[in-house]
Amino acid sequence: MVKLDRMKKKRILLKIGSNTLTKETNQISRGKVEDIGRQIAQLSNEYEFIIVSSGAIAAAKQFVKLEHPGPEINVKQALAAIGQPHLMRIFQENFRELGLLTSQCLLSYSDFENANSKVNIKNTINVLVANNFIPIINENDTVATDEIKFGDNDKLAALTAALLDADLLLIATNTNGIYTKESLENNRPKTIEAVNNLQNLVKEIDNGKSSHGTGGMQSKIEAATIAKNAGIETWIVNGLNENFIQDSLQNSTNYTKIKS
Repeated sequence: MVKLDRMKKKRILLKIGSNTLTKETNQISRGKVEDIGRQIAQLSNEYEFIIVSSGAIAAAKQFVKLEHPGPEINVKQALAAIGQPHLMRIFQENFRELGLLTSQCLLSYSDFENANSKVNIKNTINVLVANNFIPIINENDTVATDEIKFGDNDKLAALTAALLDADLLLIATNTNGIYTKESLENNRPKTIEAVNNLQNLVKEIDNGKSSHGTGGMQSKIEAATIAKNAGIETWIVNGLNENFIQDSLQNSTNYTKIKS
């Protein structure tokens, strides 16, 4: 369950995948970014939000096409370097119109392996949140490649949620949570609503990858495992739906709840 014993606002770590941000098109959707910002603004009296957002590579592909004789990963790193400022500008412009302040944090896995770095991350983000700045976190793709290759920031979101003592890890994707294998085979997707045993869930998943992102349901279950070990509940929700944050909090939509 979402922890209810905090005297202050409940903290949500919102992970937004590339498919959500693009609404499954070839460019970042300003309308979707506005939808996310509007909901955060309306929920700001009860919740504080920290965002882990993919989408830098998708943002760059709107403007440039890079070619390189070397490994494809090098091109993706370069695209991320080009696209990250554009992605942040879209967040900043849309959120500012809603009265929301934003900040950028670029992290890598090595940061979570160093005790001093972990303390610095936690202190910095807590100061930002205390001063009403929404941290927007992405992997530092110039120096790290793990989330480019696989995961689409799912693991990064879980590690960040654990480090920052989040009450809930909310992963926005392009499905109504995780579907049962049988329902997919019958072409009638049925959401697995609540899960305690992650081992049983692994048997149900479809490992297909998304068109823009690099993560499938496997990476989301791995993220949920990290969160569960930290005592944090994970919800996997359909970010393509309008009002998906509020609807999931009000339990008025289909999503998968992985209990802590």
